[in-house]
Amino acid sequence: MAVAGRVGDHSQTHPHLPLLTDAAVLQQVTGARTAITATTGRDPRPLFRFPYGDSTAHTIALVNQTGFIAIGWTVDSLGWMGPSGGVTVNSVVSRVFASRTPGEIVLMHVGSNPTDHTTLDAAALPRVIAALAAAGYSFVTLDALLR
Repeated sequence: MAVAGRVGDHSQTHPHLPLLTDAAVLQQVTGARTAITATTGRDPRPLFRFPYGDSTAHTIALVNQTGFIAIGWTVDSLGWMGPSGGVTVNSVVSRVFASRTPGEIVLMHVGSNPTDHTTLDAAALPRVIAALAAAGYSFVTLDALLR
């Protein structure tokens, strides 16, 4: 099954990679790459995002040796926390907009909060896009940004 769009690697089971052995880190990265490629028909390289943003110079080097580049973010919307964590759609929009800067990479999650099952980031995304566009910002893919 081919999937439209771009998918990057984020590990197989979302562990804190600096706590793992080198072999386990490599298995997390290459195992996810294999699954993503089998599912989408596309290699996720070079895009890799560390679970929790948790990395060290050593784990970055391990990821790099597999052909990936670590991609971080400049602002976390915190939408993943959900209302049970005190977050609202309005606070997601405000947080992202207040952090606006050229080259900004926004961390948002497409899944639901595991406690209250809300999807604040998905609900906020149209307003985030509209607010940033109205402020004169445009959007590019990570592939274009890396070029």
